[in-house]
Amino acid sequence: MAGQPIFILKEGSKRTRGRDAQSNNIMAAKAVAEAVRTTLGPKGMDKMLVDSMGDVVITNDGATILKEMDIEHPAAKMVVEVAKTQDEEVGDGTTSAAVVAGELLKKAEDLIEQEIHPTIIASGYRLAAEKAVEVLNSLAMTVEMSDRNLLISIAETAMTGKGAESSKKLLSKIAVDAVTSVVDTTDGKNSVERDNINVVKKVGGRVEDSELIRGMIIDKERIHPNMPQKIKDAKIILLNTAIELKDTEVDAEISITSPDQLQSFLDQEEQMLKRIVQKVIGSGANVVFCQKGIEDLAQHYLAKAGIFAVRRVKKSDMEKLARATGGNLITNLDEVTPEDLGYAGLVEEKKVGGDNMTFVTGCNNPKAVTILLRGGTEHVVDSVTSALEDALRVVAVAIEDEKLVAGGGSPEVEVALRLQEYAATLEGREQLAVKAYAEALEVIPRTLAENAGLDPIDMLMELRSQHEKGIKTAGLDVFEGKVVDMWKNFVVEPLRVKTQVINAATESAVMILRIDDIIASTRTAGPEDMGGMGGMPPGMGGMGGMPPGMM
Repeated sequence: MAGQPIFILKEGSKRTRGRDAQSNNIMAAKAVAEAVRTTLGPKGMDKMLVDSMGDVVITNDGATILKEMDIEHPAAKMVVEVAKTQDEEVGDGTTSAAVVAGELLKKAEDLIEQEIHPTIIASGYRLAAEKAVEVLNSLAMTVEMSDRNLLISIAETAMTGKGAESSKKLLSKIAVDAVTSVVDTTDGKNSVERDNINVVKKVGGRVEDSELIRGMIIDKERIHPNMPQKIKDAKIILLNTAIELKDTEVDAEISITSPDQLQSFLDQEEQMLKRIVQKVIGSGANVVFCQKGIEDLAQHYLAKAGIFAVRRVKKSDMEKLARATGGNLITNLDEVTPEDLGYAGLVEEKKVGGDNMTFVTGCNNPKAVTILLRGGTEHVVDSVTSALEDALRVVAVAIEDEKLVAGGGSPEVEVALRLQEYAATLEGREQLAVKAYAEALEVIPRTLAENAGLDPIDMLMELRSQHEKGIKTAGLDVFEGKVVDMWKNFVVEPLRVKTQVINAATESAVMILRIDDIIASTRTAGPEDMGGMGGMPPGMGGMGGMPPGMM
């Protein structure tokens, strides 16, 4: 029995330990960061992603790229999570978050080679992140919701380098007007519910034809051609219930023995429908939005009464209509009062991009708005939508937090310098980790310079010297190729974008660093591994196991 091996793991499991595990993880995370690095900044390049179905996505948004890439390595997936979290929290800075996480791991690898233990590096990184957030808070300036020009600058900064570059002035104004329309203020604190801004994409026309509708666009048409196409001073009823006859709750059978009885039964049904429609007309409404169905006969009665009706409206659109028009969602027609009706200056059916849509405009102080986006091709519209989403999110974050920092790599350089000073006050090996963290943050201005075709070392030296002189908002103007005051050039970003990058990248890097053992079990063979029909060897899946090309 002596010397008999003991199997703990399932046969075929792979185990990587110690330095090998760490270098594998770091290599995978660095590869992901490198994949999105060229997209950073106003002069960043785009990526074309083609999925297994042949669908094409063209983008330079870090989160979109990483989401579309089919990534297998578990450590690489953690960097994807960083970008995803950044996107959900603030909408912008996704590429920065992935790039910083990759650079932190790259610097950590150098320290590990100098025999510094990963837990010491992790501890130093955490100290550095706390200090970095503290420095960023000290750099932040205040923005008021009334300062429209500054909010437009935030939106423009978020859109720079994205597909909507040529129309960013128009789209930035649309984004700011949309967000400021849906702000809710409670106890002096602003909050923005992004879902109250509806974005409708329509291919056709130019990007400049995009517009903000202070109301709603419903992707439906009126249900009867005899209904009016346009209604001014619309009194809108929002129905959660169907305008049709309900089935009985109990199983019942009606026995009809003569044609007269059948006729009276049909007449009775007609009367019941007429009564339901009469309740709608009696409410004073001249526009009906119904979440459920409207029977053909009821459509006829509504059209005769000159009422504009739309059926099968999505639940989310009904809720937005309620916010936009000030109406209430109604489930029981017997309980309707004039106060339940919503108001809009105009409800009309228009043709947009070949489809009929219903426009509800001229609402009094609408708390839900719609942005109609146009573009020459589907890819253009998708690209503009992605850029606009980022702009909407950053403007919302700026209004909620009321804090801004300069862009163009200036906060990263300032934080890096302050961290170098902070590192000198520390004792022990954490000092080296804090220094490494400071150097890692400089990857942002360095990458901005590289992507713009500038010399990264010269630019970094110039940035450092300006910050040493006390110009804390000095950043890189990639169009001019020189260091300028970003605040004066209106290149600004919400503070939360930067603090989220620091926190998310640090936590992810620390988690990856602390892994020293990877145990990967074997995958059980699924149908796709069985190659063709009936578990035949791969390549044998044709008819009757013939070699390919024999059919």
